[in-house]
Amino acid sequence: MAAKIAVLSGKGGTGKTLVSVNLALAANKAVYVDCDVEEPNGHLFFKPTTIKKEDIFVKIPSIDKNLCTGCKKCVEFCKFNALAYAKELIVFDEVCHSCGGCVMICPQKALNEKDKFIGTVKTGISENVKTITGELKTGEASGVPIIKNLLNKVKDEKELVFIDCPPGSACTVMESIADADFCLLVAEPTVFGSHNLEMVYELIKVFKKPCAVVLNKTTQEKNPSEEFCIKNGIIIFQKIPFDQELGELNSNGKIAVRENYSKKSLFYDLLDKVREAVK
Repeated sequence: MAAKIAVLSGKGGTGKTLVSVNLALAANKAVYVDCDVEEPNGHLFFKPTTIKKEDIFVKIPSIDKNLCTGCKKCVEFCKFNALAYAKELIVFDEVCHSCGGCVMICPQKALNEKDKFIGTVKTGISENVKTITGELKTGEASGVPIIKNLLNKVKDEKELVFIDCPPGSACTVMESIADADFCLLVAEPTVFGSHNLEMVYELIKVFKKPCAVVLNKTTQEKNPSEEFCIKNGIIIFQKIPFDQELGELNSNGKIAVRENYSKKSLFYDLLDKVREAVK
């Protein structure tokens, strides 16, 4: 079984997807999983073909008002306040966690489960990279069920897997890194970037995951994110320079290692370090 590499950052726009797609393509044969289900954009770079689409559903309670006696046991049971009783039972499916407990506890069997569509998963091919992308339906509160579906598809994957995580440190990020073998943290060279790096590093420590940092958009100026790494003994795997050529490729949806980019050896060097770390 190949290793799963989670690429994450404390906020959007740091270069997380830039690193993920270039590593996946540099690996020659790999799997790219886009867990940023609210705003997936890896497919814009890979432009996969032979796409297969799968709709994702969750279970939410459905009420038989003829059987409900208003005992409120389901309301008292639900810790997420997805149920309320005001003359009749009301379900707030936006905050329902699909645990099924209310259905089990109802003494009158007035609750059943029904499917609710929350998004899609698309699988495709781009050269030697298999792409798996999750897309959350607009307005849905949680992308966790979609992320679980995505990662279940690579549970027994034989190739190297790169997981493009959502930004930040919310529950979707936790779900994305839960089974990762190694984490790459991407950070910008600013005070704000250092703060976000610290935030996501604290999350990594909770999960006890081995990790290293990629410093993106580096210049000759002072780098607070680099200082944070040195202070905390965090390994820096790569420094990607602030580079107009790379910026133009990225903004045009092109993958640097696929193009004639003058510094694309940076990504091959980074890949070698990642492979060595997960041996």
